[in-house]
Amino acid sequence: MNCVNKLFLPCRLVITSANRFVCPSVRFLQSSKHRSLLFPNIETLQVRTMAQKSIMSFFKITPKKDAEIKKEQPENDTSLEDAEMKEPSPVQNGKDKRSSKRQRLDSNSSESQSPKKESPPTSVTKKKVKRQRIESSDSESEPIKSPEKSPGKSPEKSSEKSPGKSPPKLTETSPVQSPVKEIKIEKSENVKTYQSPKSKKAKGKKEGKNENIAKNVIKKEKSPPPKSQTIKKEKSPLKENGKDKTPEKKTKEVKKEASVKMEKETGLVPETEYDPTKSKYHPVNDACWAPKQPVPYLALAKTLEAIEAISARLKIIEILSNYFRSVIVLTPEDLLPSVYLCLNQIAPAYHSLELGIAETYLMKAIGQSTGRTLAQMKAAAQKTGDLGAVAEQARSTQRTMFTPPPLKTRAVFNALKEIAGMTGQASVNKKIGKIQSLYVACRFSESRYLIRSLEGKLRIGLAEQSVLQALAQAAATSPPGSDVLDASQGLSAAEFKAIVDEQALIIKTTYCECPNYELIIPVLLEHGVKALPQHCKLTPGIPLKPMLAHPTKGVHEVLNRFEGTRFTCEYKYDGERAQIHVPKTETEGREVADLTKASIFSRNQENNTTKYPDILQRLPSLLKAEVSSCVLDCEAVAYDTVNKQILPFQILSTRKRKDASAGDIKVQVCVFVFDLLYLNGRALVREPLEERRKLLRDNFNEVEGEWQFATAKDCSSMDEVQQFLEDAVKGSCEGLMVKTLEGEHARYDIARRSHNWLKLKKDYLDGVGDTIDVVVIGGYHGRGKRRGVYGGFLLACYDNTSEEYQALCKIGTGFSDEDLQTFTKTLEEHVIEAPRNYYRYDPSHAADAWFAPACVWEVRCADLSLSPAHRAAAGLVDPERGVSLRFPRFIRVRDDKTPEQATSAQQIAQMYLSQDQVKNSTSKPVNFDDFY
Repeated sequence: MNCVNKLFLPCRLVITSANRFVCPSVRFLQSSKHRSLLFPNIETLQVRTMAQKSIMSFFKITPKKDAEIKKEQPENDTSLEDAEMKEPSPVQNGKDKRSSKRQRLDSNSSESQSPKKESPPTSVTKKKVKRQRIESSDSESEPIKSPEKSPGKSPEKSSEKSPGKSPPKLTETSPVQSPVKEIKIEKSENVKTYQSPKSKKAKGKKEGKNENIAKNVIKKEKSPPPKSQTIKKEKSPLKENGKDKTPEKKTKEVKKEASVKMEKETGLVPETEYDPTKSKYHPVNDACWAPKQPVPYLALAKTLEAIEAISARLKIIEILSNYFRSVIVLTPEDLLPSVYLCLNQIAPAYHSLELGIAETYLMKAIGQSTGRTLAQMKAAAQKTGDLGAVAEQARSTQRTMFTPPPLKTRAVFNALKEIAGMTGQASVNKKIGKIQSLYVACRFSESRYLIRSLEGKLRIGLAEQSVLQALAQAAATSPPGSDVLDASQGLSAAEFKAIVDEQALIIKTTYCECPNYELIIPVLLEHGVKALPQHCKLTPGIPLKPMLAHPTKGVHEVLNRFEGTRFTCEYKYDGERAQIHVPKTETEGREVADLTKASIFSRNQENNTTKYPDILQRLPSLLKAEVSSCVLDCEAVAYDTVNKQILPFQILSTRKRKDASAGDIKVQVCVFVFDLLYLNGRALVREPLEERRKLLRDNFNEVEGEWQFATAKDCSSMDEVQQFLEDAVKGSCEGLMVKTLEGEHARYDIARRSHNWLKLKKDYLDGVGDTIDVVVIGGYHGRGKRRGVYGGFLLACYDNTSEEYQALCKIGTGFSDEDLQTFTKTLEEHVIEAPRNYYRYDPSHAADAWFAPACVWEVRCADLSLSPAHRAAAGLVDPERGVSLRFPRFIRVRDDKTPEQATSAQQIAQMYLSQDQVKNSTSKPVNFDDFY
């Protein structure tokens, strides 16, 4: 290029002085488009641009005499076009060599020797002299018209429409004969021959190769810019640091279409189109996975998404049963993980296996995976109130270079169990890493339900009873182990419903006696629903949900309920429910009690064995020699061993909750045994209370201050019940438990709040008839004397069906100054920035501070009334209004209950309807006697 520059430098003066020449060749070379065609590599330097304008000087010979010029002028003006058509180009298609380097130099020198009389400074003279000089050089053939004046299409347009053809040739020839070969300058495929001296030297070696290269160069230069830019973006979607989102979306759409096409070719429904809401659902044809293949987690997410979108319980059961049917028929191994994930559990409750993932750690994991800060995640979660929805939105906008394999239901469940089992110093980082590996593989709504599962709050309105009902419906429609895909065909709706209800009762009863899906699901798949009672029985070591009692407001109600039936009254102790399990073992050929494996469970199936090591040490004194295994229903009460007196529940709540040492225990307990559920391999829950009580007293011992039977008395009149109630109150008890002694109604109804048991408390005689367990969800700043602490609180009940906390009342009475100080400090640990999306309250009752649902209080009220502001039990007793408490008063803290075990919305509705003034105004009976 240096050599070329040296040759081009002298041309600068010539080009500067010829700016106004009208020579068509110069006008052609002054066009940037034409220069780019002739010299694609000489574009940026000013010297090169000038040289392009005067490139004609390289191909010129010594001018002829003035006489000859004047003689040839008119002829050349009239026959330029004919000369081009008649005389062929000597350089066409690159087959003839150009003039030598010596010739170009001579031409250049001859140019400098042009006559002086032909260079006046006037513009007309310049044009005339320039035109004569070029014509005499024997190198111009035809004046080239500008693209604007050309009647035909421009070379650019023609090249766009037919890129495979060479562009039209632009030539300059002379009709005058000359000893030097005529030079034709053309916009041909051999453009590269003018780029540099090196290319000219190698011209004759590979003509075909140069021709192809020239074609590519012309095609690249002449292609329209918008089209080239589009192609460029599609080839590199990450251009400009990922700011160009259009190609990315197109890529995703193409991948999605390809995936759908591929899946359709395999005969399967695409995972993104899986729909369990179909009315005539087919477990095989409508599924999105093949037989024996793992169930996609997206199928479960689609099912949960459909359930969340509706509130009708029957439709929810139908949707879930459709999904269960496909799992049973295609991949039975994934039924257990599916059930657990629908219930947001990873193990039975008594295993005490928890994920232990704080909300902050989840935000950190999501933020690290999507390039967001913890502050951004907190702000988004506060705005939406649903971290799962935030995670789904963040995942949908995330870019990944390599797509992880799709999640499977079985793999997600195993990963959650693995996270729950991580312990140790670095367990938090390990859990976050595991969560991130799951999160980045999520598609569509998978991330929403994955994060909610990790939070422990699925919040889709799916109760456990609905899951059991859906499981029964799925097993009845598509029986496991058979080839029948739809057993409802040929049966009427009433007949099929009777079959479903029968199987649902079997499954629910079995689950109450053996609340372990890891034992129930395998038996159901292998032997069917009807074989569950034979294989899944009440077993020591597996806690069952206790039977509960309905409240009553007076003695007359007890007599009305048990009229004509024998009943008994027992003291109702103010303590904590304790279910004691003693398994058996074989020693010297006989079965004996294995006290080393004895365990104690709470009313919510929590393992409290480490909380009561002193009770386990006393077991040998309780059991008689013939007892090899048993399950006892008891009440653990704080007891003063010196004064032989029962202590309040508040004292019992001061004991250490876990890993207590017998030597460090200061609060002693006395266990009051009131029922026997299992004895020596035999379940007694279906036996009447009278027989159970007899077996209890025959096989167990009483030890004062340690083991005692519940004080009981069989009554038949109102006076006897009234007198016994007063004795119970004097004995530091809450009141009485009234139970049926004989007959079918005297059995132990597991997991039911049954009318066969009634509770009568000392304060039932005036008021509602029962205390209420509520959850604290908000606090109001105190004023005056209560300045600096919370002076009032917003209380709520729990709705099992919708899985939400519904505002019940505001409370500010029943607290001492010490209570307010203590509660203020305790609740500060649970303060949240905004109310949860599953809180239902009226904006007029918005709290000054919001709390996570953690604290359960027991309150008492005068009565219940309908309220347009509070949302408790809304829709159950009134289509719009909820129920609220009148004159509520704080009683105590209920540490033995979880927020989900607080008084339910259904119980609130029943308590409202049980009031005399409501009974007299409505005739609609409501029966809430069912599994809780």
